[in-house]
Amino acid sequence: MKDILTELENRRERAREGGGQRRIDAQHGRGKLTARERIELLLDEGSFEEFDMFVAHRCTDFGMEQDRPYGDGVVTGWGTVNGRMVYVFSQDFTVFGGSLSETHAQKICKIMDMAVQNGAPVIGLNDSGGARIQEGVASLAGYADVFQRNIMASGVVPQISVIMGPCAGGAVYSPAMTDFIFMVKDTSYMFVTGPDVVKTVTNEVVTAEELGGASTHTKKSSVADGAFENDVEALAEVRRLVDFLPLNNREKPPVRPFFDEPGRIDNSLDTLIPENANTPYDMKELILKVADEGDFYEIQQEHAKNIITGFMRLEGQTVGVVANQPMVLAGCLDIDSSKKAARFVRFCDCFEIPILTFVDVPGFLPGTTQEYGGVIKHGAKLLFAYGEATVPKVTVITRKAYGGAYDVMASKHLRGDFNYAWPTAEIAVMGAKGATEIIYRADLGDAEKIAQHTRVYEDRFANPFVAAERGFIDEVIMPHSTRRRVCRAFASLRNKKLENPWKKHNNIPL
Repeated sequence: MKDILTELENRRERAREGGGQRRIDAQHGRGKLTARERIELLLDEGSFEEFDMFVAHRCTDFGMEQDRPYGDGVVTGWGTVNGRMVYVFSQDFTVFGGSLSETHAQKICKIMDMAVQNGAPVIGLNDSGGARIQEGVASLAGYADVFQRNIMASGVVPQISVIMGPCAGGAVYSPAMTDFIFMVKDTSYMFVTGPDVVKTVTNEVVTAEELGGASTHTKKSSVADGAFENDVEALAEVRRLVDFLPLNNREKPPVRPFFDEPGRIDNSLDTLIPENANTPYDMKELILKVADEGDFYEIQQEHAKNIITGFMRLEGQTVGVVANQPMVLAGCLDIDSSKKAARFVRFCDCFEIPILTFVDVPGFLPGTTQEYGGVIKHGAKLLFAYGEATVPKVTVITRKAYGGAYDVMASKHLRGDFNYAWPTAEIAVMGAKGATEIIYRADLGDAEKIAQHTRVYEDRFANPFVAAERGFIDEVIMPHSTRRRVCRAFASLRNKKLENPWKKHNNIPL
């Protein structure tokens, strides 16, 4: 008996060594942690339960049968994050460069199936050189098996991808279908075709960092939701995100203890809106002053900064926030901001996370670039996402809500539950000056008359009361009482039941 126990421990030790000490040292030399070190940081201490530690590849071509390390380049299993169950796979770059083989894919598929069956999030730590060339089509089939599970798990359990090294070719499409993608600055990159292929085909000379680094994907492409300085910070932020999310689509988001008075008044909000309607202000100030303990977890902070998306808590309960940012492009909606917000709204609706919307939007960004880029269809994505969402929706209009953009931003007409406005709100088809110049076109030559007409239009429409008279605004509230009113609104909506007509699925304007 003692011999077999010793053999078990010896085999476990070999599995834990991965590709050997030399390769582990090389991994550390690049500023990267090993697959197992990452799992230790991500999960609660001592909570990891590993699966398939002794699995080895079955390839016999190109002399591969001579090298069959345990684990086959990926560590899989389950554990807890602050006591809540998650499933995790962590690719091991020290074993064949983390390349995906048939058995490597089977290990990932196994925990994804278990995650859907048992209702827990999947967290993938990606660090892989791509498909294992020696296995040919078998490795490609493995990728497709993983893709299919990503699709089936979508909207059932949260899926989080952390890119912690290379992720190229077909490998990028699994993270692309997950709910959130985080990257590590300087050590991770994602692209479909690498710099060498790009140079051969298009003659463009580009580095891996420029083509698919963290900065590229968080600022330009919007593929990634956040980028962090190193592995440790990235994993800490994943733990923080998991704390906001439900385990699956059948559970409510977690409720955390809170130490902030729900009825807290903040008099500084009464002076947040500048006297001049064209002067910007920082919408994040409002978000932080409304949230429990001023805690806000922003998603896609570096992309489409004219709209803000992220999670906060109100009375300990998770709430998704979408807010126009007047500091950037005057808070206009455009192609990028519409896509960013639409995807976020749909995620919240998938997992029963209530949505709070702060509105200060002068309209859609004009110009040929936007029209040629399809702003009509992209703007419709956000409209569609808000309209189909059945979760509690509370909207606060702080200043401008003009034209179609007013409709799009969770208006009463898109089944908003509580639609509040500050006294500074201006709900109209367009700004007073533009409207006046259309209505009184005959007086365009007379500046004094136009100015007078503008003042009359402002008095009539540059306020929230016309909309309130129609019932499109439920209440005009004092800015300092925003937290209290919003908390009470969501509290009253906790048992909301709303179902859309039966359908196989909708056809959102993609």
